[in-house]
Amino acid sequence: MRADRLISIVMLLQTHARMTADELAGELEVSQRTIYRDITALNVAGVPIYTNRGPGGGISLLESYRTTLTGMNEEEMRALFMLSIPQALVDLGVGKKLKSALLKLAGSLLAGQQAVQTHTQQRIYLDSTGWNEPEQPAAHLRVIHGAVWQDKKISVVYRGSFDARLECIMEPLGLVAKMNTWYLVGRVDGFPRVLKTSDILEVFLQEEGFTRQDGFNLQAFWEAWCNDTQHRRWVYPARLRMSPGLLSKLGFYLDDTERYVLEDTGSEDVDGWKEVGIQFESFFRARECVLSFGRAAEVLEPDALRLSVVDFARQILSLYQV
Repeated sequence: MRADRLISIVMLLQTHARMTADELAGELEVSQRTIYRDITALNVAGVPIYTNRGPGGGISLLESYRTTLTGMNEEEMRALFMLSIPQALVDLGVGKKLKSALLKLAGSLLAGQQAVQTHTQQRIYLDSTGWNEPEQPAAHLRVIHGAVWQDKKISVVYRGSFDARLECIMEPLGLVAKMNTWYLVGRVDGFPRVLKTSDILEVFLQEEGFTRQDGFNLQAFWEAWCNDTQHRRWVYPARLRMSPGLLSKLGFYLDDTERYVLEDTGSEDVDGWKEVGIQFESFFRARECVLSFGRAAEVLEPDALRLSVVDFARQILSLYQV
């Protein structure tokens, strides 16, 4: 909307003191011609904006024209300016709105307060993304967001176990972003259900609305659900015989301490090899890790894991014709 753009121009000029038409156009994603029309409109409305042509010129506000934020001390401003726009909010389509809000707050500060902004942002940056984090598809996220906001039921087609295609009618209660991965919290036939949005294949907004439960607290539900999920995670126990060299570097291979529990049985042979019990997250994860150990580890039990590792090793040898 043009009114929002006019306010953004004023806030940008309050924050940066002087900007060129090209810089304003790039920031607001419009043409320079549109910027000049907006400047004229602001002048007509009584906002003291002036332009200087030539090298070092640009568009500026009269220095005395400035609004201020009151009631904020330096520590509060420092905490505010540590904020960055997380990718999850960009996926939700509100990243630009948050950026605009922060810009308006920054633009209303006095010169001395803006120095706090610059000082803080040069020293603290919050990056909410993980290393090598796969990008989660957000094709249906905004439709789901709209349904959550309007308390409208949705028809959801999602990917279940073993790639099964499942469908349900859900009452969407909320969206949760955990490390930039979105989850949909809702009710199906009166029971709570949590779906990862990247598993949702299709979603259709229904005309029928629903009534939210009194006292439902999204944060409390999510924390309880996460805690319960952690305690119910299936583990795959295995017993291995390991070389001293591998034991000394085991933390490198098993760096996710929440997924593995190591148990030293105390058994040791003359070469320093020991028997170690490990609880893997799954059979597949156990096989993946054991194969990465090479000849530094031998599976003692269960037999299914031992036979599968032997089978994969033979397949690899056959592929390379060794």
